[in-house]
Amino acid sequence: MTKRKIVITQDLEQRLIDAVANVASDWELIVGKDPSVWQEDVKDAEIIVSWKHRLHDTFLQNNNLRWIQAWSAGVNYLPLDQFEKKDILLTSAKGVHAYPISETIFGLMLALTRKIDTYVKNQLLKKWDESDIKLEIHGKTIGIIGVGMIGQETARIAKAFNMNVIGVRHSGKPAEYVDEMVTSLEIDTILPKCDYVVATLPLTKDTYHLFGEKQFELMKDSAFFINIGRGEIVDEQALYNALSKGKIAGAGLDVFEKEPLPIESPLWDLDNTIITPHTSGSTEHYKERVIEHIFLPNFKNYIEGLAPTVNLVDYKKGY
Repeated sequence: MTKRKIVITQDLEQRLIDAVANVASDWELIVGKDPSVWQEDVKDAEIIVSWKHRLHDTFLQNNNLRWIQAWSAGVNYLPLDQFEKKDILLTSAKGVHAYPISETIFGLMLALTRKIDTYVKNQLLKKWDESDIKLEIHGKTIGIIGVGMIGQETARIAKAFNMNVIGVRHSGKPAEYVDEMVTSLEIDTILPKCDYVVATLPLTKDTYHLFGEKQFELMKDSAFFINIGRGEIVDEQALYNALSKGKIAGAGLDVFEKEPLPIESPLWDLDNTIITPHTSGSTEHYKERVIEHIFLPNFKNYIEGLAPTVNLVDYKKGY
């Protein structure tokens, strides 16, 4: 009898392979990042962990495929319509990034507020200059646009700085550490109140270019904008105009409409902007969190004939 098959297109340390193998004792398990390890097996695997987006067509020719565990929190790059049509379950890596991304958010906020980025540039020039430093984070208002796992951890940290936290989530449902929660339809009403606006949203048809000229006009000229969600939720030309004309004080950007950010992008030349190369979610614990916290609990349900319960993607919502 042919064994059911799991393909994991990532290199894992042996303890994680053993953890999966112990649960999947009756399954064939193929693990490895090199395509030569799995390129034949993806044709009939029942479960694929870590979708290779450049191989959509090859993977979708597999009629045995029933469940995909994505290796990323965002799933907008995947052929969701085709997955839904073929009745394939999809789970994301949402939650893996809560610690590293919230750390990056505050790293950017602190750097911009306390002019750390300016001082690093001055050090290269051996320039001793106070650079008109005066701002501090304590007691300020932070608007977290998208209170999921990352947003909730960001709110928790914000309380250590005695910040007032305003959250935005689709449902408007309250969350711990958030002083005021509004729905996604009320974003414009809270922007004038915020000293920091942090976007943690996924890309959907509803969030594309959610931040445009109007939103930046509504923000304080002393406010900082942080985007670690998806680049396409921001109209980059509108953001550049706001930053270059002093309509907002600065920005910390980890994601962009086009990546890598083209060398001709004017964002590179702004003194009030910190650019990082989509690395806010990078962490030494990434693989173990995907396998131990998401895939294995879901797999135990799956072999019992139940649907995954951790990070199951709703195709209607797109996340």
